[in-house]
Amino acid sequence: MISPVELFVGLRYLRAKRRTRFVSFITLISLLGIALGVAALIVILSVMNGFEGELRNRLLSMSTHGYAAGAGGVTDDWRTLQETVAAEPGVAAAAPFVQMEGMIQSGRDLEPVMVHGVVPEFETAMSGDVINLLEGSLDSLQPGSRNIILGRLLAYDLGVRLGDGVVLLIPRPTGDGSLEPRLERFVLSGVFEAGLQEHDSVLALTSARDAADVLGIGDRMTAIRFRSDDVMAAPAVSASLLSSLGDDIVTSDWTVENASYFRAIRLEKMMMSLILSLIIGVAAFNIVASLVMVVTDKTNDIAVLRTLGMKAGGVVRVFFVQGAVIGWAGVILGVLLGVVLAIYAPDIAPVLERWFGFQIMPGDVYYVTRIPSELETADVVTIAVAAFLLTSLATLYPARRAALVNPAAALRYE
Repeated sequence: MISPVELFVGLRYLRAKRRTRFVSFITLISLLGIALGVAALIVILSVMNGFEGELRNRLLSMSTHGYAAGAGGVTDDWRTLQETVAAEPGVAAAAPFVQMEGMIQSGRDLEPVMVHGVVPEFETAMSGDVINLLEGSLDSLQPGSRNIILGRLLAYDLGVRLGDGVVLLIPRPTGDGSLEPRLERFVLSGVFEAGLQEHDSVLALTSARDAADVLGIGDRMTAIRFRSDDVMAAPAVSASLLSSLGDDIVTSDWTVENASYFRAIRLEKMMMSLILSLIIGVAAFNIVASLVMVVTDKTNDIAVLRTLGMKAGGVVRVFFVQGAVIGWAGVILGVLLGVVLAIYAPDIAPVLERWFGFQIMPGDVYYVTRIPSELETADVVTIAVAAFLLTSLATLYPARRAALVNPAAALRYE
């Protein structure tokens, strides 16, 4: 327990005298370094969280939170399965779809394509509020219409406009296990933009019945997609469906389908945290250096305190107080600065762009043209606690060195 005398002496040593102004300058630099490191960590992690959320939203805008399908890749009684999935707790909507891969042609242009056959009345409830349709509507995808909606980049690469015809080349399974090519003509009835190249450049939507006719699967569907009330709860919903539907049904969710994206973001966040933590580390070493100089300068004072009865542990606590106040003040200042910058980062970035005359994320290069930021309390607490511990540990060596001062040797020539 720190006594009032130890607290008073430790705080008193923080005040600069004429001959110790250089030490105080190093102390100030240490405090600012810790504040800068903590603030930078909070801001960078918040921005990375923002990009992760932006990527997740864009991935799921034309995708799904999860799905349930027959073990053979085709769902026979899809209506019953759709009702079961839609009734599962935590599921906001469920819709059937048919998936097929192939090539799409317009004139001499041939591009790879992933076709999702959807049922408009189900799809409107499933993802109608998140699909960014630039032209056309989902209602155009009626059975037998042979209409198709393309991603913006795919439509651009093919050079097609509304009303133009395109040809789908789809490999169709035969009864003997081989594949045969199937050519079908569709008419462009809409264009969407998901804001993600993997969707905008390869994805197409058409009627589920028309897609089933191309594959020759009759009235069956590939799977039942679902959207959960909470996107982070989709894995739990998928696991619950798997346990309740039996062995004939397989399930999956977005965390499995897009694991590589989010693994890369987590790795990048970890590396950025380690790199920026070096700023706090350097500042902690500055605390060690400044305290060592204080101990050297205050050797006679320490000897007097020991002569008056202060124990070695008391001396340790005196310099612990001094170092801890420096470190903790820097951490508190850094947390306040980092939280403010993280909250207002989306508003600060455009101001900096206007001041310096450049665009941080040009629209012709990046899909995300603004700096997103999501401040998470867990990140702030983790950074603050880690910085508190690091700066506290930095005081131990100088404090221990002060406790080892021999009063007789220090005062011999005084």
